[in-house]
Amino acid sequence: MDRVRGLILIIVSLFSIQLCCLVSSSNANMVFPVQRKFKGPHESLDAIKAHDARRHGRFLSAVDVPLGGNGLPSSTGLYYTKIGLGSPAKDFYVQVDTGSDILWVNCVGCTACPKKSGLGMDLTLYDPNDSNTSNVVSCDDDFCTSTYDGPISGCKQDMSCPYSITYGDGSTTSGSYVKDSLTFDRVNGNLHTVPENGSVVFGCGAKQSGTLSSSSEEALDGIIGFGQANSSVLSQLAASGKVKRIFSHCLDSINGGGIFSIGQVMQPKFNITPLVPRMAHYNVILKDMEVDGESIQLPTDLFGSGNGRGTIIDSGTTLAYLPASVYDQLVTRILARQPGLKLLLVEEQFTCFHYSDNFDEGFPTVKFYFEGLSLTVYAHDYLFLYKNDIYCIGWQKSNTQTKDGKDLILLGDLVLSNKLVVYDLENMAIGWTDFNCSSSIKVKDEKSGSVYTVGAHDLSSASTVLIGRMLTFFLLLIAMLST
Repeated sequence: MDRVRGLILIIVSLFSIQLCCLVSSSNANMVFPVQRKFKGPHESLDAIKAHDARRHGRFLSAVDVPLGGNGLPSSTGLYYTKIGLGSPAKDFYVQVDTGSDILWVNCVGCTACPKKSGLGMDLTLYDPNDSNTSNVVSCDDDFCTSTYDGPISGCKQDMSCPYSITYGDGSTTSGSYVKDSLTFDRVNGNLHTVPENGSVVFGCGAKQSGTLSSSSEEALDGIIGFGQANSSVLSQLAASGKVKRIFSHCLDSINGGGIFSIGQVMQPKFNITPLVPRMAHYNVILKDMEVDGESIQLPTDLFGSGNGRGTIIDSGTTLAYLPASVYDQLVTRILARQPGLKLLLVEEQFTCFHYSDNFDEGFPTVKFYFEGLSLTVYAHDYLFLYKNDIYCIGWQKSNTQTKDGKDLILLGDLVLSNKLVVYDLENMAIGWTDFNCSSSIKVKDEKSGSVYTVGAHDLSSASTVLIGRMLTFFLLLIAMLST
């Protein structure tokens, strides 16, 4: 069920949701505990083959992305959070996605909704009748007419405002919008939160199809999107004057734990590179790539004005996908340091080997150069434990191209882990820095001017969802703007 994080949607109906009253004027911060599914060695790589392959079946509707690969590095996979909806609040587990937009959950009476999940939690159907604060969003409501840029044809009194989304792989979700109370933890000091709630408009899913309808290992109650479109949660909050369009994440692949925050990061400091404008995803301009200090020859499609769209930063993708010509050069140079290795081919996808020495001493670093910013990927990032002392190279070969035949590079969690990554949509830039994601960052409350310390947490031991050593995050809404 890789149905959202970083996935690009074909929106059947364009939603520019003006989400209202999510945070009251006195609330400066709020927090969700976010967990990651996969961690540790894995004797089967099929789970991530489904994760990345299905994910990219729905990825970039304007681009053909027939990705393969089935890797499972030590701390990558599905991210999800537990939120409370309704009064009294009930728990819902929703996937956190940096590429899709709206918040929706499966609702009572839903056709073909998943009934169980292999993730360890009970799935819940939202029932408006069970909540004292639930309200239907009518088709003539200001919210609905602004969503559809005008009145809905055939709108009648008491008719609800519909939503319908079709993903690139053919999966669909549809239903109607409702408004209800969202329960969260508000940050009110250094490493301190208190319970809080506010009203939110979200999709009440009545019918699902495709992978969204299956009760599987990865089934969840719904999706919360953090894409850059006007209909994303982030853009909705910014449009209502509640937050700035800035969010960041820090994913710890070594110890587990991490942070997912909304608002201006004051510490650590980081450099930025421009985002390519008018793109559906987070595209950057790649200038050069090196292994052990020697340049890799890149396809010409990746260079020049307008062609920078060929490199995508996607925290929803598990691995890193490279054109065949780039992959071949890269792997050859990585293995040149260890000519005596006996190579194993695992599941016809991965180059693996027995190894027990220090990775970073035995294998080279890989560096990507963008405008004003570089990205260093260490051996301990791109080599992952398969089982026992067998390690595999996480770089993947793909024939990924745009519809006009231009090559694409897709950089996922393989290269983004153990870094603070900041998405600044206010200034159309993205930045990062190497960072200990088990420590803490400092974020600014724009209303009060206070700077709060936000620490990494691992909530799995306190959660009803216990799946080994899951990577856990806090999602903090920090930057309340002065009114």
